[in-house]
Parts: sequence; structure tokens; C-alpha cells
Amino acid sequence: MTRTAPEPAPLPRPARRWKDVLILGGLFALMLVGLFGMAAATGWEETRAQLAKLSLSYVAVLFGLSLVNYLLRGLRWHMFARRLGLPTGLLQDMRHFLGGFAMSVTPGRVGELVRMRWLKRETGWAVERTAPLVLMDRASDLAAIAVILGVALSMSTRGIAGAVPVVVVSIIVAIIATRPALLTRLVTYMYKATGRWPRLFGRVRMAARSLKQFSNAPVMLAALALGLAGWLAEGYSFYLLLGWLGADVGLWSAVGIFVFATLAGGATGSPGGVGGAEAAMVALLHMEGVPLEISLPATAIIRITTLWFAIGIGLIIFPFAERISVRTQHALENR
Repeated sequence: MTRTAPEPAPLPRPARRWKDVLILGGLFALMLVGLFGMAAATGWEETRAQLAKLSLSYVAVLFGLSLVNYLLRGLRWHMFARRLGLPTGLLQDMRHFLGGFAMSVTPGRVGELVRMRWLKRETGWAVERTAPLVLMDRASDLAAIAVILGVALSMSTRGIAGAVPVVVVSIIVAIIATRPALLTRLVTYMYKATGRWPRLFGRVRMAARSLKQFSNAPVMLAALALGLAGWLAEGYSFYLLLGWLGADVGLWSAVGIFVFATLAGGATGSPGGVGGAEAAMVALLHMEGVPLEISLPATAIIRITTLWFAIGIGLIIFPFAERISVRTQHALENR
């Protein structure tokens, strides 16, 4: 009796893809409605006058600096994948990393875990074996942002309310997430405290032990350097944007406001930090003496050229990444 090859996993149904696109469109519309509503309250003429100051070349620079951030962090993802021993190439890892941006607006960005699904299909590695990639990626971002925010606080003329505890918490979380023994003990304590989900906690402990692959100075320093360069590129784009719109905000103040607002948005748990990040950015710019006719368009533009640009890239790459992963899984199963 001959065995038939297993059918490949189906691609997401068109209806489901349209539903995801509608959700993204709804979130984007909510952000614009909120900002436009505030702009209407302050006067459309002033806002339009500020937007008229931006040429296409300026906007291209903003997109270019955001792309630098994504490519550097994608290179860091590839470095982590190689360190973990995954049999993946640079272009393959870049496809996974950038394609995952399509799911950035899920609560807590958990949708980006789709990268692990692609890895399982293409390499056969179980989720618990690739989980350290996600953990290291998030921890490295936290560490880089905490360092940038700490430097911004020391270099800017004015402080950022609430930034010091955010820096401290970010550094503590980054340290815990990158220390295998410490994280394993924490998971064990949580399991004993709850007494539930033994299989889940067992997988988390296995993933935590895998972090030993990354626990050396050269890897951590390289990851930190790539994260710093990437996030500074986007922070610098915010500084340039404010200058082009006529706001007299220092470099480190602008960078600090950008990274703090990004963290604040993520802390709200809202999809992509939509709402929280924009509110924090406008409030902090107001504290710097930036009028609403500048802070509102600046906030809208920087969010479009960072968060929504990343989502746009992800939406373009996602269907190709999904199709390639299914095709690769099918080929592996037929060997």
C-alpha cells in the first residue's frame, strides 16, 4: 500500500486576509481621526502650512532612515539565528523578520510570532527551539532603547517625566530575559506559584536554557550596537522632521521623546501602540514648547514613516513568506 504525500498546509483564506487588512485600515483611520480632530481644534490653516514645508525629498529621507532601522535589526535577527544554529540564510531570515511586521498591530505584537511558524515549516525546528530568537530580539530592543533614553536624559536640557523608571524597568527586563539561569529560576517560581500549565512552563524553561547560546560578550555587544544604530536612525529622523517643520528641539530631546513615546505606546498593550504613542508624543512635545500646529503633523508623519511603513513592508512580504514556507514544508515532507 503506497503512502500518499501529506497535503501542504493551506494558505490563509482570502476572506481572512481581507479581515486583517480591514482591521489595519481601521486602526490607521482611528489614529488619523484623533490627530485630525486635534488639528481641526487648533486650526487647519496652521497645520496645512506646516505640512507644505515638507518636500518629497524630505519624506524620502524619513523613509530611508526607517529602512536603515529595519535592515539593521533584521541583520541582528540573522546573527541570532546563526548563533542558535538554524540552517537559514541571510535573505531567508530577512524575509521572516520583515514579513513579521505585517502583524505588528496585534496586542503586544504577539502576531509577530508568525516568524516561528515559518521557521518550523522551513527547518522543522519546534517552536520552543526557536523561541529564544524572539526573546533575544525583544530584549535587545529594550536594552538599546533603555540606553538611548538614558543618554537622552543626561544630554537633553529638560527631563522627560516618568522616563527614569522606564529606563530602570527596561534594563531589568532585558537583563532577566538574557540570563538563562535567572530566567529559568523565574519560570520555575511562577510554575510553583500557579501550579498550572506544566507543559507550557516546561517549554518556556527549555527555551530559557537555549539562551546560553547568546550569553557571551561579543554577541551581546554586537546585538546592542545594531539595535542602537537602528533606533537612533529613527530618532534622528524625528529630529530632522521637527527641524524641517520649524520646531527648535535639540537632538537628544527629540530622540528621547521618540523612543519614550514608542515604549509608552507599547506599554498600553494597544495594537501597535496606536493611540498611546501618539498621545505621549504630542504631550512631550508640548512640554518642550512645541505648538500643536507643529506637534500634530510631526506626530502623524513620524508614525506613518515608522510604524505604518514597517506594516506596509510586512504586508508586501507576508504572502510571499507564507507561500514559500508552505512550499518548503511540502518539499521536506516529500523527501
